[in-house]
Amino acid sequence: MQSIFQTVPLNHYFYLSAALFCIGVLGVLIRRNAIIIFMSVELMLNSINLLLVALSTFKNDPSGQVFVFFIMAVAAAEVAVGLAIIVMIYRNVKSIDIDLLNKLKW
Repeated sequence: MQSIFQTVPLNHYFYLSAALFCIGVLGVLIRRNAIIIFMSVELMLNSINLLLVALSTFKNDPSGQVFVFFIMAVAAAEVAVGLAIIVMIYRNVKSIDIDLLNKLKW
């Protein structure tokens, strides 16, 4: 039985992963909303996960997929800590705009 990774050329996964990563970088650099910045970081992590899964399937080596599992665990912890930070910022400043965070200085 032929899998989908063998029917789609590998360079298509490179292009898709690069495009998703660039969108994530632009989201981090351009946007000022903390939630969108965290979503952009998650998009960058998922683009790397896509590339790792495609390469590990292409090479018939499951170590890339195991590494993706650990990246997803770290990403889940990052989301939990990030959302807690956003909630605390919102309680102090009443906004999640990162330009207003200079009010938190001493």
